[in-house]
Amino acid sequence: MIYITGDTHGDFTRLEAENFPQRKSLTKEDYMIICGDFGAVWFGDERDAGRLDWLEKLPFTVLFVGGNHENYDALKAFPVTEWHGGKVQFIRPHVIHLLRGQLYELEGHTFFTMGGASSHDIDDGILDPDAPDFERLFFEYRRHRCMFRVNHISWWAEELPSDEEYEEARKTLERCGWKMDYIITHDCPDTLVDIIGRGFYEHDKLTAFLEEVYKYAEYSHWFFGHYHENYELGDRHTLLYEIITPLFMDEDEEE
Repeated sequence: MIYITGDTHGDFTRLEAENFPQRKSLTKEDYMIICGDFGAVWFGDERDAGRLDWLEKLPFTVLFVGGNHENYDALKAFPVTEWHGGKVQFIRPHVIHLLRGQLYELEGHTFFTMGGASSHDIDDGILDPDAPDFERLFFEYRRHRCMFRVNHISWWAEELPSDEEYEEARKTLERCGWKMDYIITHDCPDTLVDIIGRGFYEHDKLTAFLEEVYKYAEYSHWFFGHYHENYELGDRHTLLYEIITPLFMDEDEEE
């Protein structure tokens, strides 16, 4: 079995037994894919251990793509290795970060992944914690309920892919002939951004790249998160937030 869900932001209540009763029949050979804003590698120290150990004890394997709310400084500490045809980081033996621009094969199906997104909650800027007036600005922004984040504490420039990651993604797409079964991302193409946001959300380099994939790739279904809604966009595109949906079942399960 492969299940998929949206942003968790470090809150995995939906995976508890009372909220996800299907888990009782799952094993480590089954997968739960999280479409970004995983949020369990947040502090980069022992404070993350409790949540990560809890995830490791789940009966299934947890996979995630990166979102815009991830501690990319902390994620850099994990070595990169190969798994099921693509590059990954093992956060725990059964908690696995699916890296950008990769193609994996799971249960006979191929998955193209491209994490990342632009933050929508930074209209009032990014504060530099090393700036001499940081403390004053921080409390002033909080007092006025500004939409801001703090560099390397609650916001990372790596929320958007690097030039090297785009290049690797294109090489991956060329190798597979722009054909895959499933696409797993955090953000979505320009066309879908406009449908979801009705002009509120801006395009960026990532949504433009995903628009290219949207136009030219051959795929069965595309799942993404980021917009905190549960929304079917036609037959082949699904925006996920709190719900958990089965991707497909193996032949034995179907019988």
